[in-house]
Amino acid sequence: MVNVVDSGAKHAPQEMEQFLPGDGTNKYKIQPRKSDAEQAMSNDDFDPFAMRDNEHPTTDSETLTHLLKASLGTGILGMPIAFMYSGLVLGIFATIFTAFICTHCSYVLVKCGHKLYYRTRRTKMTFAEIAEAAFLKGPKSLRMFAPVAKFSILFGLFLTYFGTCAVYTVIVAKNFEQVLEHWFGFDIDSRMLIGILLVPLILIAWVPNLKYLAPVSMVANVFMGLGLGITFYYLCQDLPPIQERSLFTLGTLPSFFSITIFAMEAIGVVMPLENNMKTPKSFLGVCGVLSKGMSGVTLIYIVLGFLGYQRYGDATGQSITLNLPVEEWPAQAVKVLIALAVYCTFGLQFYVCLEIVWDGIKEKCTKRPLLVNYVLRTVLVTAAVVLAVSVPTIAPFMGLIGAFCFSILGLIFPVIIELIVHWDTGFGAYNWILWKNILITFCGIGALVFGSLSAVKDIIAEYSGPTGPPEAQ
Repeated sequence: MVNVVDSGAKHAPQEMEQFLPGDGTNKYKIQPRKSDAEQAMSNDDFDPFAMRDNEHPTTDSETLTHLLKASLGTGILGMPIAFMYSGLVLGIFATIFTAFICTHCSYVLVKCGHKLYYRTRRTKMTFAEIAEAAFLKGPKSLRMFAPVAKFSILFGLFLTYFGTCAVYTVIVAKNFEQVLEHWFGFDIDSRMLIGILLVPLILIAWVPNLKYLAPVSMVANVFMGLGLGITFYYLCQDLPPIQERSLFTLGTLPSFFSITIFAMEAIGVVMPLENNMKTPKSFLGVCGVLSKGMSGVTLIYIVLGFLGYQRYGDATGQSITLNLPVEEWPAQAVKVLIALAVYCTFGLQFYVCLEIVWDGIKEKCTKRPLLVNYVLRTVLVTAAVVLAVSVPTIAPFMGLIGAFCFSILGLIFPVIIELIVHWDTGFGAYNWILWKNILITFCGIGALVFGSLSAVKDIIAEYSGPTGPPEAQ
């Protein structure tokens, strides 16, 4: 496509002048078509952020609360054993590096989304829609893969977060089961307890949107904070000298990364959070919501991992709660608080699954869409609970799916999208964007391989060992 500008002397209108702008001359200047980025910068009539219409937008503080809850999941309880795999000193720097990579990939995804808002003249997009738009606006040879990219991300996100909902159900049931058995002296079948959770889980899934889910996430943060506070109390008791612990361990460093990446990764909730913000631009930036949230999360991960490994050494359990004395009531309180925190987090994880399915069917549900939406919520929660009841040892299998999906979705896909978005505008000085993304891709492949191997080992140990299912991580 070209821009044609008329110049020169005046003359009678000709056929071309009926459609081309000019000033009455018979000479036309042929100008090259502007790139999408240049058009976006000069397109003053379209502001995707000002034109965004959210019925219940979330504030920056509410979005930060959701982000903290999504990142401070039960995976944090595995940080002490991660430090055992890396050593105390190396663990600090490796945690910072991992947090930087995960945060950067989330930043890249949102930044590319903002660029594509202008190119597609849309005000919001999901993760899958960003990938589809990037391929469609990218090189011609890649445009045929746009539907494949969108479906792959949707399938991976749904599989991962639906499985996470099922695992969360098991975690809540197992923690309450241990408390009931210890304090009341009778056994409860875990499957029955999981079934009892169906109604409470449906109720939290019925929370209409992220705006009203923010107070629930705040309560979850309080419960998790209290549980971690009591855990820190135990960890600070009778700390041995640092010299008795390993400071640098290289042989098991891949296991450290596999645990830490999957504990920190929250790529599935990044775009839903951004899409529902009142001020989306505040999500990015040095002092943006994403930077603030991940900085706090990283600090907590480092402190818990450091103290947990220093306190228990080689006896550190896969979940730090396994090291707490079960005969003491504060340790039991930790299990109750964490179970309640996981329950409150269920709604946020469930929102990702709901958004994926609802976006696929809402155009066909023109009659009573609200009723259909709530029926869908109920069906999805029931399916997750049925899955948890059928296979209460599902956690190791979901670890495998999580290792596979989060490595691809959280690390590899965002950098691929960035390369495609910058294809026409270049990769910066010395192609630094290209080299940076190659490094991140290698990290993603490493997490994929070693995380999957670790999950396979857990599955083998689960079904070949003499004991029952371990406590869900």
